[in-house]
Amino acid sequence: MAVQSSTSSESQASENVMHRHFFLWREFLWGAVAGAFGEGMMHPVDTVKTRLQSQAILNGIQNQKNILQMVRYVWQVDGLKGFYRGVTPGIIGSLATGATYFGVIESTKKWIEDSHPSLRGHWAHFIAGAVGDTLGSFVYVPCEVMKQRMQIQGTIASWSSVVVNDGIAIKPGTQIYGYYTGMLHAGCSIWKAQGLKGLYADICLH
Repeated sequence: MAVQSSTSSESQASENVMHRHFFLWREFLWGAVAGAFGEGMMHPVDTVKTRLQSQAILNGIQNQKNILQMVRYVWQVDGLKGFYRGVTPGIIGSLATGATYFGVIESTKKWIEDSHPSLRGHWAHFIAGAVGDTLGSFVYVPCEVMKQRMQIQGTIASWSSVVVNDGIAIKPGTQIYGYYTGMLHAGCSIWKAQGLKGLYADICLH
């Protein structure tokens, strides 16, 4: 009876460990799926927002477009693909960030609760959230920088057209970069021109 009881306890403990590991990996997986799905669905809206925000830099305060005018402009100049410019770094960044954020939060929270019982509750959630968000930012920010630059440019036809290149009144000191053909090209170009700080230009805002 004692042997059977010991074997049963060991089996139960093994099942609990496997269940916990499965739970943690599930958080990584579903966090990645949720992040990528959300970015893919909302990318056209984010493109319009980024284009609206960039007007002050590219055009100054003159001829600012509202939301409907910007949507019409992107559609007329770039078509549907104009709304999805920069979607690849956006999805990759959101996928990696979602996995890192939710997976690390759950892993860290469980580790804190198991190894430091006095920190259970609000402190465990606070520390785990801070760690998860910080680690996620190191993946998210470079992808966000590349995504936003690609969104502003639109397609190569609009970026290189006479209307865009000759019609904008760029603010003094603003650096206008070459056209990016894709995520890899954007990342390498930013790295060569500005180094690591170029890819992490707005990490303090995250």
